[in-house]
Amino acid sequence: MPRLTRIYTGKGDDGETALVGGRRVAKDSPRVAAYGSVDELNSHLGLAISLGVLPELESMLKTIQNTLFHLGADLATLEEDKKKISIPQIERRHVETLEQLIDRLNETVGPLENFVLPGGSPGAAALHIARTICRRAERDCVKLSRQERIGPLVVPYLNRLADALFVMARFENRGGGRSEVYWNSRA
Repeated sequence: MPRLTRIYTGKGDDGETALVGGRRVAKDSPRVAAYGSVDELNSHLGLAISLGVLPELESMLKTIQNTLFHLGADLATLEEDKKKISIPQIERRHVETLEQLIDRLNETVGPLENFVLPGGSPGAAALHIARTICRRAERDCVKLSRQERIGPLVVPYLNRLADALFVMARFENRGGGRSEVYWNSRA
């Protein structure tokens, strides 16, 4: 567990930051953008929790937040450095947990009748925002993977997580007695 005794160091004032392992990269590099999007996603999940989601979802979201720290560490470490440094990484079990979550929540919310407009309760609306940030993080990771190697389960995890967040938003609205608003393609 890292212990931070000082928050600022000044080492990033030149526009670079250090990855796990010590290599310095530009703060606007695709790798930093990717784990920055993951960090933004994690913050929005915290916002969703603070707005008051169903207790069952709160527990799930806190677990996902912790897993997103694994994902951030995974992205902040070059693949060649993972052989020397033991860091948490995204594993198959993380992806499977999301798939089980999606299946379980889908049993409650049922099949989609049409596209759902984002919104509903404050918690559901925050989950929809988190879903869109998750899709951006996924795109950032795909872009990074075209230039550098990343963990093999990073993109699958984010893909499942975006789906899970969509189902969680539907579940939150249903549990709070909020009706879904469907897209009116004729309006």
